Amino acid sequence: MKQVEVVFALPDRATCLMVEIDDDTTVEQAIIKSGIYDKCPEIDPAKLKVGVWNRTCKLNTTLKDGDRIEIYRPLIADPKDARRRRAEKAKDEGRADKITGGRARG
Repeated sequence: MKQVEVVFALPDRATCLMVEIDDDTTVEQAIIKSGIYDKCPEIDPAKLKVGVWNRTCKLNTTLKDGDRIEIYRPLIADPKDARRRRAEKAKDEGRADKITGGRARG
């Protein structure tokens, strides 16, 4: 028997569950066996994005002893758009050069 951890985190709390699995258990099977869907109704099984040790993977990935399955939440904002908005704001506030985008000299 192997043991893996299933993790789901929200901004204010995290749920970590240990699960004993057989040798050929997949990520999806371990998630179901953990019972995390009952503890965290925010998880949408139809839109599941997962990873093992911070590397995204497919639900049919076979697990090794000690693996940590991470269930990812959907992004609220596109990181590129957020960066672009911060850069524009810095230019408008005079904290960045309007042409190069680098730090303004003051």
